[in-house]
Amino acid sequence: MTDWLKPEQQRAWRAIIALSMRLPAALDTQLQRDSDITHFEYFVLAVLSEAPERRLRHSELAERANASLSRLSHVVGKLEKRGLVERITITGTRGSTAVLTDAGHAKLVDAAPGHVDTVRTLLFDGLDDAQVAQLIPLGEAMIDQLDRTITPAESRRPPSAPEEPR
Repeated sequence: MTDWLKPEQQRAWRAIIALSMRLPAALDTQLQRDSDITHFEYFVLAVLSEAPERRLRHSELAERANASLSRLSHVVGKLEKRGLVERITITGTRGSTAVLTDAGHAKLVDAAPGHVDTVRTLLFDGLDDAQVAQLIPLGEAMIDQLDRTITPAESRRPPSAPEEPR
């Protein structure tokens, strides 16, 4: 017998789904219009900008960007073609490192003010300080639950991707 969601759980679930579907689209729209990059590309550039020497191994970058290695590799390739990221092969391994170029850093610096304004407008302007403070433990608790119940590869696999053989 199915243990159906309680009405409060159903309402919360639908709110989370609406947010998770609508927010990325709104962020992509603004960043593509104003800076000619997607939100995911912006996030990859931002993560690299925060790393020591603006460089990370692809595996570490994928983890920090909440992405599969294949998705990250595809995006790094696109960013590399635009001169925003450099890919450096790690000698003696199959691994590589992504390095944020000066042009990539300049793109991020240029895009950041509009992105921050959009995030503030879309989310935070409608919340008071107490509600914002509640988001932190709620978001972290939900992420912890995901991490406990699915494998890292599954947590970053796009919903439409087929199950990988084990």
